[in-house]
Amino acid sequence: MPSSDTHNAVGFTDLIRGVVKMAPHAPNMIKHAPGLIHRPPEAKRTIGSIFQKHAASHPDRPFIRFDGRSITYGEVNRRVNRYAATLADNGVGRGDVVAILSKNNPTDLMVMLATVKLGAVAGMLNYNQRGKVMAHSVSLLDAKVLVHDPDCAEAFDSIPADVLPPQVFDFAGFDSAAQGRTESDPAVTATLPASTKAFYIFTSGTTGMPKASVMSHNRWLANLSGIGGLAVRLKHSDTMYVPLPLYHNNALSVSLGSVLASGACIAIGRSFSASKFWDDVILNRATAFCYIGELCRYLLAQEEKPTDRRHAVKVIIGNGMRPEIWDEFAERFGIERIVEFYGASELNLAFVNAFSVKRTAGFCPLPYKIVEYDDHGEPRRDEKGRLTEVGKGGTGLLIAEISERVPLDGYTDADATEKKVIRDAFTDGDAYFNSGDLVRDQGFAHIAFVDRLGDTFRWKGENVATTEVESALDSFDGIAQSVVYGVEIDKADGRAGMGAVKLRDGVDLDPKKLSEHLYDHLPAYAVPLFVRVVDDFEQTSTFKNRKVELRDEGYAKTGDDAVYVLAGRDKGYVDFYADYPDDVANAKAPKG
Repeated sequence: MPSSDTHNAVGFTDLIRGVVKMAPHAPNMIKHAPGLIHRPPEAKRTIGSIFQKHAASHPDRPFIRFDGRSITYGEVNRRVNRYAATLADNGVGRGDVVAILSKNNPTDLMVMLATVKLGAVAGMLNYNQRGKVMAHSVSLLDAKVLVHDPDCAEAFDSIPADVLPPQVFDFAGFDSAAQGRTESDPAVTATLPASTKAFYIFTSGTTGMPKASVMSHNRWLANLSGIGGLAVRLKHSDTMYVPLPLYHNNALSVSLGSVLASGACIAIGRSFSASKFWDDVILNRATAFCYIGELCRYLLAQEEKPTDRRHAVKVIIGNGMRPEIWDEFAERFGIERIVEFYGASELNLAFVNAFSVKRTAGFCPLPYKIVEYDDHGEPRRDEKGRLTEVGKGGTGLLIAEISERVPLDGYTDADATEKKVIRDAFTDGDAYFNSGDLVRDQGFAHIAFVDRLGDTFRWKGENVATTEVESALDSFDGIAQSVVYGVEIDKADGRAGMGAVKLRDGVDLDPKKLSEHLYDHLPAYAVPLFVRVVDDFEQTSTFKNRKVELRDEGYAKTGDDAVYVLAGRDKGYVDFYADYPDDVANAKAPKG
């Protein structure tokens, strides 16, 4: 965890400096300010209507850039409308779901836009999922149509036939079906209220299988106004480079919202490559990009080269920038503004660094509290059953007030949503959403992100549910029981997965077979980097107390227990070696 002195307090002079930096952008900011304060759910304003308004106003302006080639707003809108007509002819209407399984490319984005123009919901599947996890996600969507990218063949082929929607298209088939369809804007788009659901974004939540969090158009508009309009502040001549998966809200809501706030261009990166990153940024003529903290650390780990400063990027937007690399990153790559933000797919508010303060997750004008918590990451109640706020500058659990002004979209599963709601927190009848995150109060409504609590940890920009990993470990023949937790690695972002396992009597662990089993059952980012073989666990009902001790012991205080580390998909697990944590921090392990 970063030391406390890297989380600076925010003072009045910081805000004044921020206001001075905002001054050149004042006209646009004034235009977007009302959208942060008041977004009527009944207003006829949605992603589709905003996009097609740009297409009508400036059809020849570039909207999507991919591999250096541009497609204009007008061209994209015509293709999107053909896609929308195709979906409509296959029974898709308001409230229906279209499942999209795709790697980053323009078709992915255009199928999403076609879906939301119809008032339907784009179910953005995570192409890293396989087998049982993927089947669960597809079943949860209950989609009428699935459109899939041929580059996702492995993920698509793992979906059982009995959970597939009635209509399934690959990209070529969908393009073929769209030929000759109308290129006019769907009439329904202008009638849709902002309260309409736009996306289902998959998140691990805190327990069990992935959950589909709901993103309404109205909540997406908060990203457009609050993050895009007031904080990122792109001009229409700017290009935002997006190397993160389009199934992430960081790309689909924050980045796309920033682009459509000004009618700018979105440059879609196929995938993140530290060695080729700046080359792709330059090829796509980007002036901004989105990040997660790990991406920035990998870029700093590269050898210095001329392209470090040969690009035109001046502003970046993302989350997880480690405080200790903030200044180094900005200086080496010539970044003028780092717009760090804090949010989550299911959370009903976000913080954003609108005032350009260093080493902060930003500012939020909406009601929240930072409260004391127990060893299990749950809010601590006093003798009267109420929660206690931490003092000024303190660290605690972030909870967000739920109200008519700030509603909660939650998950598709009402029971799963209710489990994250804290009721009667400070007064009878109040309600707060439990973020599950530990943050530090920096003053003036600013926070610094500190850690992830509870039964979820964050790794590779993804939330990993410990129960999902435990289920995969427990289904391996030689393992009788497992406990999974996240451990810190110096100079690495988030927490790496570690599993403590108890073997069945008379069984020796086969590390290679175990890794093959886990890669078959889990997304690559969820496969634990460390496996510790223990003799037994304390016999409690949930193992939570033991989990805290195991997490504190990490991989360095394991006594005589055998510890294996993940070398990669080919080599599997190997015996722990002293340089392994450094190899992970420097992106040398695991491989594949």
